Amino acid sequence: MITGLALKTLRHRRSAFAGAFVALVCAAALVCACLMLLETGLRGGVAPERYAGAPLIVAGDQNVHETVTQSSGKVKTKAKPLSERVWIPEASAVKLRGLPGVSKVLTEVTFPVNGHALGHGWESAGLTPFTVARGRPPREDGEVVVDARSGLSVGAALDVRGKAYQVVGVTAQALPSQDTVFFSTAEARRLAGRPGLVTAIGVFPGVDVASVLDGRLKAYTGDERGTVEFLDAEQARVRLISLGGALGGTSLLVAILVVTGTSALAVQQRRREIALLRAVAATPGQVRRLLGGEALLVGLTAGVIGSAAGIALGFWLRGRFVELGAMPANLRLVVSPFPAAAALSAAVAAAWAATRLSVRRTARIRPVEALGEAALGEGRLPLGRSIAGVLCVAGGIVLTLVLSGLETEAASSPVTMLTALVWTVAVTLLGPVLARVATALLGVALPASRAGYLAARNLRRGPGRMASVMAPLTLLVAMTCTILFTQTTMGHASAAQAAAGAHADYVVSGGTADAVRRVPGVRAVASVVRTSVRVGLDKYGAQGVDGGERPIGQAVDLGVVSGSLDGFGAGSAALSESAAERLGLSVGDALRLTLGDGTPAELKVVAVYSRGLGFGDLTLPYALVAGHVDDPSGALLVEAPSLSRAALAAVAPVVNPTEGTGTGTGTQNAEVNYVAMGLIIAFSAIAVVNTLAMSTTDRSRELALLRLVGATRRQVLRMLRLETLTALVVSVLAGTGIALITLSAFSRGMTGSALPYVPPAGYALVIAAVAALALVATSLPARLALRARPAETIGARQ
Repeated sequence: MITGLALKTLRHRRSAFAGAFVALVCAAALVCACLMLLETGLRGGVAPERYAGAPLIVAGDQNVHETVTQSSGKVKTKAKPLSERVWIPEASAVKLRGLPGVSKVLTEVTFPVNGHALGHGWESAGLTPFTVARGRPPREDGEVVVDARSGLSVGAALDVRGKAYQVVGVTAQALPSQDTVFFSTAEARRLAGRPGLVTAIGVFPGVDVASVLDGRLKAYTGDERGTVEFLDAEQARVRLISLGGALGGTSLLVAILVVTGTSALAVQQRRREIALLRAVAATPGQVRRLLGGEALLVGLTAGVIGSAAGIALGFWLRGRFVELGAMPANLRLVVSPFPAAAALSAAVAAAWAATRLSVRRTARIRPVEALGEAALGEGRLPLGRSIAGVLCVAGGIVLTLVLSGLETEAASSPVTMLTALVWTVAVTLLGPVLARVATALLGVALPASRAGYLAARNLRRGPGRMASVMAPLTLLVAMTCTILFTQTTMGHASAAQAAAGAHADYVVSGGTADAVRRVPGVRAVASVVRTSVRVGLDKYGAQGVDGGERPIGQAVDLGVVSGSLDGFGAGSAALSESAAERLGLSVGDALRLTLGDGTPAELKVVAVYSRGLGFGDLTLPYALVAGHVDDPSGALLVEAPSLSRAALAAVAPVVNPTEGTGTGTGTQNAEVNYVAMGLIIAFSAIAVVNTLAMSTTDRSRELALLRLVGATRRQVLRMLRLETLTALVVSVLAGTGIALITLSAFSRGMTGSALPYVPPAGYALVIAAVAALALVATSLPARLALRARPAETIGARQ
């Protein structure tokens, strides 16, 4: 009986459920897409390209391992990926050739060529395999073979590191995601700069090679070959796990908040109907089961549609991340029933819980009281809601204090979003109280016209309705400002530190220090190369610096606060203040770390500096870092005050000084975060439109009555706009306050300053967009409602 009644209600009141349906579809789509990213990070595979023709690849272990003892006494070994390629002894190939059943062993070296292609010796062409379509293989040191996509022909010249090579062959193949240049074996080894070492060894056929493997060697087969070929794939998987989990959790919390608000508004609009059911002997349990059944049906339908849309959204997100370089193109998106099933369950659970929570008081009170409340409007804020609001305020304070002490982006990012959400929930729960106070203060500012008078009276009579409109507006302002201005805060701090510490007039990328020094007018040249290192299992951004003719303290001003960079050289290290605090180290202590390619090193801390955002957590000797990175070219800091940019550009490409001197800590992931968190902003915007449209449509009889008593359409529309503007002003103030509290705590922890960087133009654009969205979402439904004749609307069944 209850199910049949719920179906009839849905059939005859489709418009009443449209708002909750749209919110649930969006929520299911977001959750499904985020879980797809998370599952891809956990189970995604990378198809090999260069190693596709070799059944087994022997290469270095691309992880750093550490054995830890947990509090329970259990010993566990953890592993984290390295950022650079691990090179292995070439002598291992001799051992592999001696194994029973091995017919062929091919070695290879891999190194960057001209910034975008990868160079190899022709000896490793059989790993793919590559064949020459035109010309011949390279035999001399000055000869190269290029792939079919290069656009070069036999006889052409190719400049590599200032030396001209002749193209003697063009292959018949080209790999999908990498350009390839083959050199003679001897020349490739010289250019790679790792005597006696290779990057990988291909074994034909795939046999058991465990007997010749030591702790630094591993055998890779199947899709494992792709992970050792594409080092960024493993890092992308780790990032997808973090991003998918954080984005999914934030999406779910926002979805619950939005769906709860939408359901509360829907129940508020049906108070008269619920009161009537109670008056004709429906029990509280029957009312709850009726509305719960409706919610389950709506949630199930919305969950199915939203899950299907979420799969498409997951593929779109993957495409955007590939374009931004956050994940390799051949990291396949995992598609399984789990994300869709979880999103469907989340939609159904959210719909049911939100409805039951919203109807709890209305269904419990006595029938006469229910009819009275439906006729007279809202009473006082329920005690339970008041207590929950106060608890959320306390939770927001605690999270704000915690956030102000977090100094790493990985730790602060999820807490930042959670802090903003908890404060938003507090404002939503206490919204009617805030609406009453705001109405009392702002009501007197409304124009002394008929429309202003009506707007003021409506706002005073319905604080609950105003609070329902304020909730998504506050959420949109708070989340948008928090997401956008955390990135600008980090980017501004990083750029400011880099600009303050850079003594370079120009930054050169892709040139050699000797060539630049020979340019007339160049006073000094310093070399910088960037990498990441592991201290234990924790990852730190690092730079290797060589001051050239000067001490590095004169080449780059790191803002030293203790110790000194005088005499900085082999065996020395400098730490940022945040890194020193995290590691518990000070000047004179020993620093044990693992370089990007897995090589352990022990250095002495000689200085601690303040400009870690601009120059990285660790500063190391250039000679140490350059020998353990895939691309040692780095950047050159050029001091040449009398030299023109054009004169220097004739030798090597010149880039913006802040691009070459700073690590880009604040902006490194900004575009990816904008794409990911932009979905939350879009969802919040949909919630604003949804809520305002529901609120305006529900007032069609009220608007018709105003028309019947003499109000013009223009006066009615102006009244609605004034009500929306009042709610908008309060929401903007509340949302801005939430964002400022959150951003100040974030900035205090990450930059050391409690003043976040909020571009005035960016903030004004956000507020203008929210205002335009709110006014349009109010005006369009109102105009549609006012098209009908007032008498017909009044006489229509409610």
